[in-house]
Amino acid sequence: MELTNALRTTGSIRDFTDEAVEDALLWSILDDARFAPSGGNRQAWRVIVVRDDALRRAVRDAYLDAWHDYVAHLLAGVIPFSPLASDDDRLAALAQRSAAEDRSRPDDFSERLNKAPVMLVVCANLEVLAATDRDLDRYQMVGGASIYPFVWSILLAARARELAGVMTTVATRNESDLRTILSIPTTYAVASIVILGHPAKHLTKLSRRPVGSFTTVDSFDGEAFTPR
Repeated sequence: MELTNALRTTGSIRDFTDEAVEDALLWSILDDARFAPSGGNRQAWRVIVVRDDALRRAVRDAYLDAWHDYVAHLLAGVIPFSPLASDDDRLAALAQRSAAEDRSRPDDFSERLNKAPVMLVVCANLEVLAATDRDLDRYQMVGGASIYPFVWSILLAARARELAGVMTTVATRNESDLRTILSIPTTYAVASIVILGHPAKHLTKLSRRPVGSFTTVDSFDGEAFTPR
């Protein structure tokens, strides 16, 4: 697939056919994705291919519990897990937890996560991450720059093979549970769960904000960048 087309058509897909993904195909996806950039080329990722039914259900349960918290925030009208959330925002979300659980349906993505063709849990080795924002008095995110390009490369490599999927970070809210389920050491963080499969339907057009709405010249509040 031509790169520009892949960039413009690789969306988040959560609905798949029953067709299995062969191990050789998954291996080839990971074999391409491993060339993603990372800080110091330390390649801090670790991928767990979750196959066992009991483990898949346990991961699903950890995800589903966190998903209910996510939905509760939406019902409260606040950004889910925002780093800048106030105490009032958190309390408002907590009050909506029961309502969020009531919205679960058997055919929801979160409910059937364990049935996904491919379930990958991507972990980050904290011992080798260069988190240059570690000591700043704000939410830390820079370390993810050494992990998420790899995750995105998995999705692009899958798209090139007519597969599709989604990376989700929801279950990291219950990271301690995932550590127990998958025997993940404390020196690793859970970065994402990646789901892959043969899509029930391919997206051909994604909706995104135009360049001028998020790019400025010379300062944060400068004029919108436009081609000369």
